[in-house]
Amino acid sequence: MEYVKLYNGVQMPIMGYGVYQVTKEECERCVLDALKAGYRALDTAQSYFNEEEVGSAMQKSGIKREEIFLTTKVWIEHYGYEEAKKSVLISLQKLKTEYLDLVLLHQPFADYYGAWRALEDLYQEGKIRAIGVSNFYPDRLVDLASFAKIKPMVNQVETHPFNQQIEAQKWMQKYDIQMESWAPFGEGRGGLFTNEVLKEIGDRYHKSTAQVMLRWQIQRGIAVIPKSVHYERIVQNLDVFDFALSEEDMAKIQSLDQKKSSFFSHQDPAMVEWFVKMVEERKENK
Repeated sequence: MEYVKLYNGVQMPIMGYGVYQVTKEECERCVLDALKAGYRALDTAQSYFNEEEVGSAMQKSGIKREEIFLTTKVWIEHYGYEEAKKSVLISLQKLKTEYLDLVLLHQPFADYYGAWRALEDLYQEGKIRAIGVSNFYPDRLVDLASFAKIKPMVNQVETHPFNQQIEAQKWMQKYDIQMESWAPFGEGRGGLFTNEVLKEIGDRYHKSTAQVMLRWQIQRGIAVIPKSVHYERIVQNLDVFDFALSEEDMAKIQSLDQKKSSFFSHQDPAMVEWFVKMVEERKENK
């Protein structure tokens, strides 16, 4: 496994196992499979509703807690100082751990400044080893990095061959913020898994298109958190440290960039309203 060093000195595996869209019923088994395969970084979130299962798998694995890099994320309905701090303490209980390696603010909406101050305090109290954000576009990232007491150490964003975030990465590098990719395969949208450019490159290295996509991001210095519920693919995704793409390969993949999200834009007012509606519905259902 290769590692990236965050600006506060914390070492983070460049590849982890993500549990977004892994059901509660499958999550414990999948995390145990990932740990068995050799993953030592796990990525969950309050909004995935599977923190308990991740915590149970960690306990059952027999692997020492300090050997696992554990990430969770604070959801929008828990923003604001008091609520965010309380929610992280609840996440600690669900994950059956005394500390978290990384906590991110999941979305750039609502009172994220209040929530950020809570993360800063928990970081200084030693409950969290590193703090960061997710889905923050360069303007909001620079704003937070410039005016907060502690700037983010990680920004987790949608990154894959069709949405390469080249400009965003430049801003993260300027502020020494580690870039991390969610949906490193773009969930296969637009035919990514069968893309001819990726397939041709993979054939030359005897690797799958998925492995090529992961290797391409790793060579850009981007941390990745691929997800699969199939053990053979979980193992295969980890098998990307025995080859390197050439500069020509990297250039070919760069030519695939469509420079837009395969999912949605956080700068679309209608999408912001969708997030607001989701938060309101969850409050009503509590």
